Amino acid sequence: MFPTIRKVFALVDCNNFYASCERLFRPELEGKPVVVLSNNDGCIVARSNEAKALGIPMGAPFFKMKYLIEKHGVHVFSSNYALYGDLSHRVMEVLRQMECNVEVYSIDEAFLSLPVNKVWDRLEYVAELRERVRKHVGIPVSIGIATTKTLAKIANRVAKKNPQYQGVFDLVGNIQMNQILQGIDVGDVWGIGRRSVEKLIGRGIYTAYDLKHADETWIRKHLTVVGARTVMELNEVPCISLEKAPPCPKSIVTSRTFSHPITDIENLREAVISFVSIAAEKLRKQGVEADNLNLYITTGPFDEQSYYSNNQTITLPRPTASTPDLIAAAMRCLKSIYRPGYRYRKAGVMLAGIVKQGYRQQDLFSPLVTAKEDQPLMAALDKINGKWGRHTIQYGMTTAEGKPWSMQQARKSPAYTTNWHELPVVKTER
Repeated sequence: MFPTIRKVFALVDCNNFYASCERLFRPELEGKPVVVLSNNDGCIVARSNEAKALGIPMGAPFFKMKYLIEKHGVHVFSSNYALYGDLSHRVMEVLRQMECNVEVYSIDEAFLSLPVNKVWDRLEYVAELRERVRKHVGIPVSIGIATTKTLAKIANRVAKKNPQYQGVFDLVGNIQMNQILQGIDVGDVWGIGRRSVEKLIGRGIYTAYDLKHADETWIRKHLTVVGARTVMELNEVPCISLEKAPPCPKSIVTSRTFSHPITDIENLREAVISFVSIAAEKLRKQGVEADNLNLYITTGPFDEQSYYSNNQTITLPRPTASTPDLIAAAMRCLKSIYRPGYRYRKAGVMLAGIVKQGYRQQDLFSPLVTAKEDQPLMAALDKINGKWGRHTIQYGMTTAEGKPWSMQQARKSPAYTTNWHELPVVKTER
């Protein structure tokens, strides 16, 4: 007997997302190995199936894999986050056109809540959804269906790993449920971290099936309520609801390792202004404000000269998403912690104490000046940069191009969908 079905979730996951984005405008790369590198072309952060088959591990430093990559003619790309973000948005919009209950879980994943009060062919429906994403955006996706979000993750894994299912798999009422769970390592269960895996293996719990039948008292004691919730989800008891609106983030961080060491405060100041501008834009995009700012600067840990690292936090007079206000706070921090004579290799800005826009405690002794006066300017700034590119209008001389603090992106593809000057050109003959 199967439990009464009250909810059905579907997890839509873009296959090898970064690599698929790079292939979209380079169809000649279909079937060929592709890898995408992290910031400053440091490590491998995405691989096509062909690259995985060559034994290229996730997270491996690029220089260690260079021989293998050159030997097999692997195509290498620098991260192009403007392209990936835009294509992710397009995928999510297609999903919203077919389903009203969509939770964007990450840049390449989304949960859907499917109707359970009608007779229909779920597999046929999600296959149609998958085809629509492929047709309208060009990105291949896999879709897993289950009665809980944790099981939907597992169903999606089955859909992705087994070509015979053609990218969709329904775990609802599946008689092979236990057999499938026996084939899933406990470390691959959504919500089970590395430390929890060590505890579970010590207890003799190796698979998702073992976890499903684990002692509830022991799980609650050693894995807390989060682990107990995961066990209930494996037993088809939904405990994790669909988040239609993204939760308020705890912090927003913008940081970067510089392509070359920085020794002067002018270049460091420009880098910090650029990071603050990006972080402030993220605040406004999410409809939130921050009430404190932390800035850190550091030299390289293996620098031949002396090591220096420092940070400072400033509590703002009121929560804000105003770029000039946040830049002013960051400049005060930088002036306080900068020391001449060092070769700085990294800087970062963290905005914390985040609240929804407009939810602020007024200061009884401060003038009645509100951030609303700044909102039209920030809205205009975001609209122009959103249409013509992030750096169309910026504060000060913060253009990253050619600067020592700019990212190393020697293999970056064009911004095919977000930059007028890099749009694909189709030529025809009369």
